[in-house]
Amino acid sequence: MVLRIGVVGLGCDWESRHRPALHSLQDRYKVEFICDEVALRARNAASQFNAMAPRGFRHAIDGEQIDAVFLLDQQWTGLLPLQSACAAGKAVYLNTALEMDAQSQQEVVRLVEATKVPFMIEFPRRFAPATIRLKELIATQLGRPKLIFCHHRLTPASCGSNPRSLVIQRSLAEIFDWCRYIVDGKPDSLFSVSYPRAENPSDIEYQMLSVDFQTKDDSAERVVAQISAGTYLRSDWPEAVSFRPPAAMQVCCENGIAFIDLPNTLIWFNGAGRHMESLEGERPVGERLFAAFHRLLENGNSHFDCLSEFRESTRVIQAARQSIAENRRIDF
Repeated sequence: MVLRIGVVGLGCDWESRHRPALHSLQDRYKVEFICDEVALRARNAASQFNAMAPRGFRHAIDGEQIDAVFLLDQQWTGLLPLQSACAAGKAVYLNTALEMDAQSQQEVVRLVEATKVPFMIEFPRRFAPATIRLKELIATQLGRPKLIFCHHRLTPASCGSNPRSLVIQRSLAEIFDWCRYIVDGKPDSLFSVSYPRAENPSDIEYQMLSVDFQTKDDSAERVVAQISAGTYLRSDWPEAVSFRPPAAMQVCCENGIAFIDLPNTLIWFNGAGRHMESLEGERPVGERLFAAFHRLLENGNSHFDCLSEFRESTRVIQAARQSIAENRRIDF
């Protein structure tokens, strides 16, 4: 089944993830139109897929030839493309929900629940080849996780015009979902701290979460994840930005320890020594994400309940704000 799609907003992941995935999956997707707030960028992208670049997205979304809408960037239109897609009964692939404010996130949930449209949010870390391999090792070699450490260094340039707090929020929400997927459990409590920006104290440039997870198999078992993200490296420090980046995830398990560099590198240690696995030959993350969305539309099946995971991630971010405001650990 070939799905006819429209793309609204290209975003910073278009060249690295979304465009290559759509080219590779031309047997499953036909791009009918591309809209972006920069008209020239939309026309250039549309020409690569022999697609239209209409001036507005409303009429294009309503067209009978469209099966699904890919919302890949948070632009000046806000929730209007999502509202149009839901009103037209079109399936939605959403890449921007985790960086929205709390009110907009609640509206996303309300719209999807009210219209029952097929819906998927992009959680890229779940689909990384190194993540899938780590899950296999936990089941066979490493044993259950005990401690998880994740730190993401963001550059100010990656924030664009968005408040840094929202960019950090998205990173923390994605990493939390990643940790929850690895642990296969639910959060029991968390504590959070943040550091304000010197130029704008109402914004932040660093935030940390310490999340206590309860595992699904044994409620008495606990896993602690320390999750942090920050934009504290200035753009005029180019060498510092690229210097010795930390592993995207470090997992201490019962029988060993693993280090992940996304998307394809996994190094793990146990009693037998060091093991390095490079998964360059595996399908890229973008292809895995779009293939999962295609399966969702083709047979109604998805390997995870996206809306529930989205609710859980937003609940954790809200609890983190409460923890910072009240300077205490929040229980769920």
